[in-house]
Amino acid sequence: MLNFKTAILLGVLLLLGSSELDAAPAATDPVPAPQKPELLVEGGLLGAISSSIDEVQDKLDLNQNLIDAWRLRADRAADEVGRLVSQPSDRSGWSVAWDFLVLSGAWLASFALLTLSGGWLVRRLAQQHWLLARPRGRALLEYLLPYTLPALISLPLTLYASHSLAGSVGRALALCLAYATSSGIVSTSVLLCLIVLFNVGHKRPAVRVIRGYCPKPLFLMGFLAALSDALASPQIARQLGGNITSSVAVATGLLASVFFAMLVVRLRRPVAQLIRNRPLSQRLGQPALQESLRIFSGLWYWPILLMVLVSAVNLIGAGEDSQETLRCALLTTALLIATVFLSTLLQHVFKSRSAAAIQRSSAYKERFLSLLHALLRIVMAIAFIEILGRIWGLSLFEFAQRNAVGRAISDSLSSIGLIFLVTWLLWVVLDTAIQEALKPPLNKRAARQPSTRVKTILPLLRNAIKIILVVICAITTMANVGINVAPLLAGAGVVGLAIGFGSQQLVQDVITGLFIIIEDTLSIGDWVVLDSGHAGTVEGLTIRTLRLRDGKGFVHSVPFGQIKAVTNQSRQFAFAFFSVQFTYDSDVDKAIELIREAGRSISDDPFLKYSLQGGLDVFGVDKMDLNGVVLTAQFRTVSGGQYAVTRAFNQRLKKLVDNSPWVHFAQTYPQQVMLPARRSHEDEPEQEESALLLPEAPRPQ
Repeated sequence: MLNFKTAILLGVLLLLGSSELDAAPAATDPVPAPQKPELLVEGGLLGAISSSIDEVQDKLDLNQNLIDAWRLRADRAADEVGRLVSQPSDRSGWSVAWDFLVLSGAWLASFALLTLSGGWLVRRLAQQHWLLARPRGRALLEYLLPYTLPALISLPLTLYASHSLAGSVGRALALCLAYATSSGIVSTSVLLCLIVLFNVGHKRPAVRVIRGYCPKPLFLMGFLAALSDALASPQIARQLGGNITSSVAVATGLLASVFFAMLVVRLRRPVAQLIRNRPLSQRLGQPALQESLRIFSGLWYWPILLMVLVSAVNLIGAGEDSQETLRCALLTTALLIATVFLSTLLQHVFKSRSAAAIQRSSAYKERFLSLLHALLRIVMAIAFIEILGRIWGLSLFEFAQRNAVGRAISDSLSSIGLIFLVTWLLWVVLDTAIQEALKPPLNKRAARQPSTRVKTILPLLRNAIKIILVVICAITTMANVGINVAPLLAGAGVVGLAIGFGSQQLVQDVITGLFIIIEDTLSIGDWVVLDSGHAGTVEGLTIRTLRLRDGKGFVHSVPFGQIKAVTNQSRQFAFAFFSVQFTYDSDVDKAIELIREAGRSISDDPFLKYSLQGGLDVFGVDKMDLNGVVLTAQFRTVSGGQYAVTRAFNQRLKKLVDNSPWVHFAQTYPQQVMLPARRSHEDEPEQEESALLLPEAPRPQ
């Protein structure tokens, strides 16, 4: 977009200006000043826009004096060409052409001879050991000896040979071409020598691109610029004519400027790579310098394009209005470069701190620094727009002060900006506090972990705060824009009441869930059993439902309104309770000793001991029934650890009882019982009693 704007501005400026050329006389007939068109709209925002458009049109109006001056110059140049062709001369046209051919041949012969000699010398020197190890030195000699030195030597030889010839048009043209060609070759070779010096490390790809593209455009630029300079000399002007030489000089100079601008735009990325590419040690040791080089590498071609634009306008000859437009264009580009530089500098200041420094600083400081960075960028954007408007003759602040519409717009924008700023500050403070409360501490031993209740309530609170702030900000913004929000609020209230009456179950779910969360009945990660028969780990809580994952991996979503009772098995601690039944002939003391031994093995286990919150409590004989003697004991464990402790205790106690001859587990055996069979009808013969196998009450072993 910037290149497109620059091209448009260049095309406009090439047509602007006044008659300040040396060969252009002032216009004889005064031209009446055009009348300004009347404004269709006066006052307000539209009036300001209309007047601004008219002012821009006035500033960009073509200067007819410049066109007339160039038309007059072209006519005089045509007359001078006619005089050169028709004027009588002591020398014939063949002698003039002979002068041109002699001087051109002298330059070509000397340059070819010196180029061949330089190439031979380069090949001989390239075989030397001290030059084989220096590729950049060999590349420099390849440009200096075959091109630079021959061009520098052949031009004085041509000038010396020209003294033997009489002054003529052919002699002048030959000297101009020799000077332009030598200048193009010398400028190209010198610049390529300068580029070769950067051919090291990661800069080699950029140097290779530049060396492959630059020779022809550089030669054309140097040739055209030198030809323009040569034609502007008084000696050549006397031979050919002042208007001819000045016109051709302007044309060649403009063409050289166009080639130069195209070359700069084409090579902006390779040259930027040459500027910012430095060794790794220097990049790490000097970050500020590296950042400055990075910024400069993205902006280096803009000043050059500005200078090309200035030179092009000076070649054409600009008037007072065009000079003002040129000044505005230069200031706009300078303002753009300064804004980009300051923006990058601000980003470097706010983002260049190390990770360790960021970890040491508080979260509030980081969030407020980010907020400050954003505000500074907004202020910079407003300042850029205001300064840009003042450069082109339009000020937003003056428009806001002197116009009723502008004052209304500025007041509304100021109120909206203040609302957004306050909302932003509140959100930063509250969101940072919630995130800090949810964030696990870095040092787990010295800091307290956030509770499951905090992890459950705070995300819901964060979402509620976000919704409230967005709604309030939207309503106040619409009110400042000019929208009547009273009907909107009334309609929202009516809709809320309708939803409340129409969805009582939804309201019940929401209110019940709110009290369940506030009372900390359950939290995320708890294993709960509901009165509805659902059991599992709490995976999530919404504003209306509870999400459980059972032992089989299935997920159940239960509305809060259906929950009447909750059994939470994951709070603080739990008990691993053991109830073991032994036979009556078992030694009770031995049985208690085996239970204690199994408990000691659990306490000594390297994995299970972290699930315990105390030693084994043996309660002794709990009851006696027909099956035997019941002994009870328990461990106090962490929540959820009772299951692993119970399984391990049962396994160890089973092994101990199996190896003990004095202690036996109570068992139940079925026994046969003989019962009389039922009699059939009286006419049937009496049947013998049959034996029925029925289980008898269990007896101890």
